Amino acid sequence: MQLRNGEQRRFTVYVRGVSEKEALEKVYSNLGSRHKLTRRHIKVLSVTTVSDEEVDDDYIKALAQAERLIVR
Repeated sequence: MQLRNGEQRRFTVYVRGVSEKEALEKVYSNLGSRHKLTRRHIKVLSVTTVSDEEVDDDYIKALAQAERLIVR
């Protein structure tokens, strides 16, 4: 992520998606809404599939282990 003063920060974001395109769209949407960033300020270095054991986020782990999800 490139900040307004030119400083860059690296971090890892875990999201669930049906495809890489959907997961990437979620990242752009979340970072844009939370930090007021535009897409040109966000540089994605890689998109990879990770196993449930590699994920640090408890919410994503719970989603991965759910047998079914009900959306109302």
